[in-house]
Amino acid sequence: MINEEIRDKEIRLIDSDGSQLGIMSAKEAQRLANSKNMDLVKIAPQANPPVCRVMDYGKYKFELAKKEKEAKKNQHVVSIKEVRISPSIDEHDFNTKVNNAIKFLKSGDKVKVTVRFRGREVHHSSLGETLLQRFADRISELGTVEKRPKLEGKNMAMFIAPKQS
Repeated sequence: MINEEIRDKEIRLIDSDGSQLGIMSAKEAQRLANSKNMDLVKIAPQANPPVCRVMDYGKYKFELAKKEKEAKKNQHVVSIKEVRISPSIDEHDFNTKVNNAIKFLKSGDKVKVTVRFRGREVHHSSLGETLLQRFADRISELGTVEKRPKLEGKNMAMFIAPKQS
């Protein structure tokens, strides 16, 4: 609550420089804030008596938004990149997929490795599991297996997260 929205009889007032001005009526505090061309802002409504502060509310909101924007800029959003392979993949193609996964892990993204079974290949799901295990062994220095290989329909998936350095 700010300015005229404050309806309490008595409040504890803090000046704009942080010094305590004591307990006074809300009208008197409002008059004091107006004389300084500032706002009266309730900062602790649950206290007895409530605590109010004399401050420039517009500047305060601007600084808050600025800090929030700065914090948002510094955070990294982790996305999930997918690498699809088949159980009958050739060695060179497998190495290419491993290199792609390494590139994703270095940029800080999680990797979902999917083995797609076609037709009757799904009956030999152990081939896919050994392939995914081989994949995990190849990138073990950059990533850790977050979710073990699991068969979901005609796909077997495994999640790999980048190692924390």
